[in-house]
Amino acid sequence: MAMLEIKDIEVYYGMIQAIKGISFEVKEGEVIALIGANGAGKTTILHTITGLLSPKRGSVLFEGQDITKIPAHKIVSLGMAHVPEGRRVFADLTVYENLKMGAYTRKDKAEIDETIAMVYKRFPRLEERKIQLAGTLSGGEQQMLAMGRALMSHPKIILMDEPSMGLSPILVNQIFDIIEEVSKSGTTVLLVEQNAKKALSIADRAYVLETGKIVLEGDAKALMDDDSIKKAYLGE
Repeated sequence: MAMLEIKDIEVYYGMIQAIKGISFEVKEGEVIALIGANGAGKTTILHTITGLLSPKRGSVLFEGQDITKIPAHKIVSLGMAHVPEGRRVFADLTVYENLKMGAYTRKDKAEIDETIAMVYKRFPRLEERKIQLAGTLSGGEQQMLAMGRALMSHPKIILMDEPSMGLSPILVNQIFDIIEEVSKSGTTVLLVEQNAKKALSIADRAYVLETGKIVLEGDAKALMDDDSIKKAYLGE
């Protein structure tokens, strides 16, 4: 059984159909990449999975449970975390307070402190900045904070939306190294990413979206060698 199953979902914004009957699955321990041009529907899919949008048709199953109509805040407590596009840190709270917000579904203080220590180990920059207001961090530091905050809920699966957006090439490499570390530590990853080359380089499998439909799927390394993918997404 797949950890996450998306079955025939259709999503509309008013009269406009954004997602046109998409189905795919994510198995436990995988890194899955969703790639495609701007407006293909990648962010809409993540928002539908995490309960921020409701599909008109179809269903979302997480560990065999239908979560299609479960509110977003309850989905977090089931073991799913979402790193949104644009980071969305709490600008007026400190780094430490942002991390604590990520653990709002958890009650054991000792375990929360343990997780904060783990996040600081993975992101030493956050520990250096722990009493700094999140709004004053650089773009790369805010991305690290958004990822650290998501890890605070101890997720089984983490959904990341455009983690490399607006970052320098050096920081992009750092962020992708961290995504690989997160995966190796046992967290399943569903990654939406404009930088198709980087996404495919760390993914196990990938799905290619065009105007709300999956047009190609398969092993990530094989897709990297696909001429149509090279031409459309890899600039080759």
